[in-house]
Amino acid sequence: MASLLRSLVELSEKAANLARIIRSERALFELLVEEKTGEQKNKRFVRDFKTLGDVLIQEMIHHEIAKKFPNLGDYVFGEETNKFTNTLGESITVAVQSTEDQTCQLLTKVLDGNGDAATLLAKAVHCDDVALPTDPGLDSLNAEVDVDSLGIWIDPIDGTAQYIKGLSDELPTDGIHEEGLQCAIILIGAFDRQSGEPVIGVINQPFCRINGDNQWQGRYVWGISHGNLQANSLTPVFNDLPSTRGLSVITSCSENEDIRAALHRLTCGKIRYASGAGYKILCAVERRVDAYILTAGSTFKWDTCGPHAILRSLGGGVVDLQAALRVYRGGQHGGEPGSGADPAGLDLGPAELHYHERDASSSNDPGQMWANAGGLVAYRSKEVLLQFLEALSTHPSL
Repeated sequence: MASLLRSLVELSEKAANLARIIRSERALFELLVEEKTGEQKNKRFVRDFKTLGDVLIQEMIHHEIAKKFPNLGDYVFGEETNKFTNTLGESITVAVQSTEDQTCQLLTKVLDGNGDAATLLAKAVHCDDVALPTDPGLDSLNAEVDVDSLGIWIDPIDGTAQYIKGLSDELPTDGIHEEGLQCAIILIGAFDRQSGEPVIGVINQPFCRINGDNQWQGRYVWGISHGNLQANSLTPVFNDLPSTRGLSVITSCSENEDIRAALHRLTCGKIRYASGAGYKILCAVERRVDAYILTAGSTFKWDTCGPHAILRSLGGGVVDLQAALRVYRGGQHGGEPGSGADPAGLDLGPAELHYHERDASSSNDPGQMWANAGGLVAYRSKEVLLQFLEALSTHPSL
């Protein structure tokens, strides 16, 4: 498993570099945007986009995993289809080829003959020189698991709308960006194909900060949760950092107004808003907030698998909100809903998200099949989770 984790971290860095190359070349970037339509469109948004960057990153990761771990090749799943329509209306299947020249030829066709742009992209896709920063935890990790029993979920660029808008001068509040390139995140997660439990997670933020040369620099976070092994790349400062005084929460600006009001009351106004599910879970991972709550079924397995594994390595997790509320209201906590009774022994394990099959309540709409249909709560500790469930358990709309 250590070799798979290192490969996933390296691939996330390679993907981040590709994302930065595409954004840095304005003429190139403008060629690559295609609006999602029909069954591919996220029902929550009026407009939704994919880019060739999304597709290339996903296919590059798939290609490299299948090459290094052949038995995993058929179990790599992602957000994007690998069909792309160029400006001439030609539908082309995008796939990484055996050589850089072959990939360049395919991309030239996608890009309507723009050989310079295709060359730039093909070089980045086939680059094998990925330098990771010093990472003692990754270097010393020794873990055994049957890699062939895993599956992979990829979200090549979560927060594509922010990636396209490209805002870079938004100032954070309490370390959190409401929008901007900082919210565009690469997510890779591995899960057990039998149990559906998340095992490995990598979150890569390609646009973390701008250096002195006016170039974007990125960063990554990884975690493993497997049996008794709980490990991650977070420093002790982050691991031990106490949460802000009183509860704090992050959610979406599109969240139900009544829910937002309830969370506002519970947290005494410590409610933050941001774009991108992956970025919001990252804020919970790094304890900038105590939890991320979403009542709508508008996130997907590829959004949560990787971050979920990292949260589990920290003692937290991600639950289906509706399922967790059913458990909480079921009386297993030794008191009536809303009574404030001590629920310490409540087993919320069955409400944790799983990744090997569709949710029972998910839509048959092909674009929504892998949605986290019951909403979610991403949390750092069970104590925090129970406080939010207590507050929401009596809400009439849930």
